[in-house]
Amino acid sequence: MNEIYSQPLVVGIDAGGTRSRARLEGAEAGGPVLGRGTGGPGNALSVGRAALTEHLTEAIAAAVPPAARGRVVAAFGGFAGAAAGLGPELGHGLALSCLTDALAANGITGVRAEVGGDTEVALAAAPGAPADGLVLIAGTGAIATRLTARRRVAVTDGHGWLLGDEGSGFWLGNHAVRAALEALDGRGPWTSLVAGVTAHYFPGQEGEPQPRSDWSFEDRHSLAEGLVVRAYAQAPARMALLSPATVAAADEGDAVAQGLLDRAAALLSAAVGSLTPRPGEPLVTTGGLLGPDGPLLPRVTALLAGLGLRITPVSDGTPGATALARALL
Repeated sequence: MNEIYSQPLVVGIDAGGTRSRARLEGAEAGGPVLGRGTGGPGNALSVGRAALTEHLTEAIAAAVPPAARGRVVAAFGGFAGAAAGLGPELGHGLALSCLTDALAANGITGVRAEVGGDTEVALAAAPGAPADGLVLIAGTGAIATRLTARRRVAVTDGHGWLLGDEGSGFWLGNHAVRAALEALDGRGPWTSLVAGVTAHYFPGQEGEPQPRSDWSFEDRHSLAEGLVVRAYAQAPARMALLSPATVAAADEGDAVAQGLLDRAAALLSAAVGSLTPRPGEPLVTTGGLLGPDGPLLPRVTALLAGLGLRITPVSDGTPGATALARALL
């Protein structure tokens, strides 16, 4: 057996709306990362049992080589949508069951395993694995949380694409489509988002004429109808895939796209403000929009500057998940 796998090992999972990540480390803190893997979406409210187990199995298989699987002693998973009290087929119950099944599918049995929310592992991913502080996540969805002794004591948003997730990747994508339709209808200013949204819903049409504001009513109306049909044919959460196009349009100087990024940052900052932040306490930010290179991070940081928070962006929650797996021991 490879010598690095002769020690006891822990697995950490960060399962979000876009992907599930797995991380393998030694049971003693301070060692190197021994393996990483990714799988499909891991939201414990919106992903069914079979798909969630499959996505976790894939991530764990990539992170934990066969030679290491007999040495795993604990696993912790942080899941979007892992709220307690929702029964065995939703939230915490589903997440724990699927994690256990995914470990077993990889030959990892008889280990200590537990799950919590994505905000719990995000906070623990900050330097020193703090137990108290604030977390702001903006990826496919969005949520802000205050944790005390690693337990949620206050939550803002996280209500999903239909009722919330304001400032999230879905929010940006949805409002990009709305802005494109408003431009085509003549209800709003013309924006390069029309071309970006069209390219998203009608891929593979390079060389076709770009939509223009001087198109005839018939052409603009036909394109708008086509976009609506394509948008409704896809799962709503897939609108989050349009957030990069919105960011790109803003970077190129499009005023409508820049306004959407400003509004998203204001919504996310307001979510933090609702948690009654105190000067000096940590705020961990993560998700595709707020990680270390997240496109909304500079805007949100500037809006929160007067609160005196110690803002720490983290790439994902897997370091926190492995820290919490160690805590199980």
